[in-house]
Amino acid sequence: MTQPKFFRSARTAAAGLALGAMLLTGCSATGTASEGTDAAANASAFLTIPREDMGTFVQNFSPFAPTVNPMVQQSIYESLLIFNPAQGNTVPWLATDWKTADDGKSISFTLREGVKWSDGQPLVADDVAYTFELQKKLMGGYEYVDGVSTEGNVVTFNFNKPWSPALYEVGQLSILPKHVWSALAEPDKATNAKPVGTGPYTEVDNFQAQSFVLKKNPNYWQPEKQKIAGIKMLAFAGNDGANLAAASGDVDWAPQYIPNIEKTFISKDEDHRHYWFPPTGSMINWQLNTTKAPFDDVDVRKALSMAVDREQVTTIGMGGYAEPADCTGLSGNYETWKNAQVQDNCTWTKHDVQKANDLLDDAGYPMGADGKRTLKDGKPFEFKISVGATSSDWLSVANVISQNLADVGVTVKVDSPDWATVVAGYEMGDFDSGIVWSANDPSPYKSFSTAMGSTTVKPVGTKTFENYHRFDDPEADALLAELAAAADESVQKEIANKLQEEYNDAAPLVPLFSGPEWGAYNDTRFTGWPTEDNPYATLSVRAPTTVLVLTSLEPRQ
Repeated sequence: MTQPKFFRSARTAAAGLALGAMLLTGCSATGTASEGTDAAANASAFLTIPREDMGTFVQNFSPFAPTVNPMVQQSIYESLLIFNPAQGNTVPWLATDWKTADDGKSISFTLREGVKWSDGQPLVADDVAYTFELQKKLMGGYEYVDGVSTEGNVVTFNFNKPWSPALYEVGQLSILPKHVWSALAEPDKATNAKPVGTGPYTEVDNFQAQSFVLKKNPNYWQPEKQKIAGIKMLAFAGNDGANLAAASGDVDWAPQYIPNIEKTFISKDEDHRHYWFPPTGSMINWQLNTTKAPFDDVDVRKALSMAVDREQVTTIGMGGYAEPADCTGLSGNYETWKNAQVQDNCTWTKHDVQKANDLLDDAGYPMGADGKRTLKDGKPFEFKISVGATSSDWLSVANVISQNLADVGVTVKVDSPDWATVVAGYEMGDFDSGIVWSANDPSPYKSFSTAMGSTTVKPVGTKTFENYHRFDDPEADALLAELAAAADESVQKEIANKLQEEYNDAAPLVPLFSGPEWGAYNDTRFTGWPTEDNPYATLSVRAPTTVLVLTSLEPRQ
């Protein structure tokens, strides 16, 4: 799932923009004029990108850091393969090909010849095996993997059962150099200040709290695709500052939410400014904590969902950039997986105040003379929806929901502390409701598993990073096991159809809209960007496809 988005006041944003301008010209509070001139000349060759949710950077380039620095998993480290949701294709990367065993209990990857780490050491199969073992040790998961074996340049992942989602779960791991990481006494605590990777831009330069530069990997395996000099990341504590930088032409790539983008960004230079928001992101859900009454009642979940006007949610909350959800629970990433019968016969994701009222009445939550409903114990039917204070778009969504629910006699209060507090409540189960994103892997397995699979449920008070709403469904468990065991995609789709039927019956979440993958750019300095007509990647800078963009851009002649 993507990171929460942070915003700040216009006054702070203006200050941030001024600081960003100093960074772009190479100046600093203590720099000399000559240093600034040299830096400005060099900076002109760098692809400049804002990071809107990090007010400052820390020189920690570990992929295991609590907050991973930008470009660690997009430019410094690479994976065996890359799935591109915009085209629905898989691009071989550090692996040239792969083969799944006939019984579905192993996958073998053949590594690309001639790949070197940025320190000149060759990429070998042991690097892949070591990366997996370290990932499993530090982050957990992968219970289905019995072990990893190597032979020459072939790496084989062996499973204790057929597991079709494994191709992308292991295939998109960021591969690390064993000769560097195995020498660390505590790799989970390493800051990795000078990373060694196989990616196109690995060399950290001019690191400051508000910016840093990544220069070319001197040993990259595709030197002909390193056509830009490097990447310059700028830190902003919110979208406001990042958007001002984009509007002013101070950045090349603007991968954040930009309200009224035609007016605030495109109109400044229609010949060179463009955007593309494909609906291939995660499903954005309103999650209800199902460990609490009345959210443990499916009729309540469906009634609250019917009270939500998704047209208002997407138009007011998301500026018209998003598409309302249906009751398959699947985002636009899975158009070819959707069950047409479920999609065409949705009821509880349609706005219908009368049916919502009727369902709540029948479920035993009466409306009083004051127009307010009560719970079964007579207490007011009221609760909170938690969203980080800096996410203006999602706060707008929450406010729309709050207003909609008043029409059915339910009081919803928007709670907006900082994101860290909100997420902590989600992780420990101490919340009423909130807005979250679904898993968004190439296969819908994980999306359904984290929506209603028992293996993803943790007790309240035990920290979890998925299935915050803590819902499980035995019928879904059985179908998920079948889906994981099916090697043939046509069979997988038949099972996924049944999972959508179960999702429709159980309503584990309240799907709101298919998340757009934000992306805008200014091609004044660099060309070769992905577009709707040439969707070789998305314009997200946090997606696996980011490296495809970095190796396609070139300076404008």
